[in-house]
Amino acid sequence: MPATYEAALQELEQLVGALESGQLPLDELLGSYRRGAALLEFCRGKLQAVEDQIKVLDAGNLKAWTTE
Repeated sequence: MPATYEAALQELEQLVGALESGQLPLDELLGSYRRGAALLEFCRGKLQAVEDQIKVLDAGNLKAWTTE
């Protein structure tokens, strides 16, 4: 797996582009799909870990994220 969420996301975006292009040979298509599914699970796990940490920091009350 990639070292960071950002690296996983970048690879996932590249895989999606390749899959959507329709240019992958059939034998690579399934492998790329599996890799994409693994990357997606990795990203979801990282996001869940961050959300869990935020809940702890906010004493269990998850607050809406604002940029203001």
